[in-house]
Amino acid sequence: MKLNKSIFAIAMMAIALMASAQEGDIKDTEFNPVTTGVTSLSITPDARGASMGDLGAATEADVNSQFWNPSKYAFAYSRAGVSLSYTPWLRKIVNDIYLANLAAYYKIGGNDNQAVSASLRYFSLGEVTSTDGEGSALGTINPFEMAVDAGYSRKLSEKFAMGVTLRFIYSDLGYNSSMSTGESSSATAFSADISGYYTTFPVIGRNECQWSLGFNLSNIGSKVSFNKGNDPAYLPANLKIGTAFTFPLADYNNLTLAFDANRMLVPAKPRRTDFDDDMDYDDALQAWKDKSSISGIFDSFKDDFVKRITYSVGAEYAYNQQFFLRGGYYYESKYAGNRQYFGLGAGFSLNVIKIDASYMIATAQNSPLDQTLRFTLSFDMDGIKDLFGRN
Repeated sequence: MKLNKSIFAIAMMAIALMASAQEGDIKDTEFNPVTTGVTSLSITPDARGASMGDLGAATEADVNSQFWNPSKYAFAYSRAGVSLSYTPWLRKIVNDIYLANLAAYYKIGGNDNQAVSASLRYFSLGEVTSTDGEGSALGTINPFEMAVDAGYSRKLSEKFAMGVTLRFIYSDLGYNSSMSTGESSSATAFSADISGYYTTFPVIGRNECQWSLGFNLSNIGSKVSFNKGNDPAYLPANLKIGTAFTFPLADYNNLTLAFDANRMLVPAKPRRTDFDDDMDYDDALQAWKDKSSISGIFDSFKDDFVKRITYSVGAEYAYNQQFFLRGGYYYESKYAGNRQYFGLGAGFSLNVIKIDASYMIATAQNSPLDQTLRFTLSFDMDGIKDLFGRN
């Protein structure tokens, strides 16, 4: 039994639906979104960040900081935490694609200035029936992508921390059947993140506020290569920079305003429309395939730098750190993908458990991201210890 080569294209098309269809007034020569492998690494895993417009580089530390900015863990108030998030993906089109994310951290040492963290992401593309060239069914496959990572963060001063994360990535878009001859479309890759977080507590009037800055340079690593190396793809390397400001509205009432900017550090794939003849296009395409991921990062700055920046702005209202209301907006240029949507969400926290939910409302017409739901369940290990009286 031969591997159905089209399954790679099918799987990538399913993930690529994250980007809304380009508007009718955009010419083919203007629309040029960045394409990467293992695109699921870019999907927001948790409800809190999603409800604020997909941001979190500089917001207060929580269990899911591993995705946004792992260096924030060094400033976490609780000693340890665990969370589980679930996102039905592209639910307007299919009902069996989902992202599950497990994250955890633990503060180490006696000075409360360092932490270790880890997360596990699993992205399932559901069940796909594969056929041969004549349309006969060959069987069903269950393509998926997953990533497991571990991080370390440490305060370098009372106001500044940095973190490092190492990640192993596995993508299996081929047969998952004992009938297979062993031929596989699976691929592996390694990547690393470097992050930083600065926070201070200025006094404005009579109120103590909090102002934070953060960055995360993520998914810097090897390429992911399918089809025995014939189809290499860049990982979704990304630079995220953000700021957040929290101020009290009244006793037990706080409001946080936050802003993130993202820039994908991946060179755009050559387009046939940009070349006069096939030979020049083939040479450019081969050079793009042969380029290393590090060289690709530097070359990415040559590609419509401003148009490829995405923006997120969000707010979070907190009452007594137990009840939360959130909202935000995400914007991507129509030339680079046209993802534009509002995020809404709420959360409720007790000493031990916190529940968050978010809902996405797309502004781009016919967006498959519209009505996306996310759920996150978090556990505070300090709260559990207090509950059982083991201080």
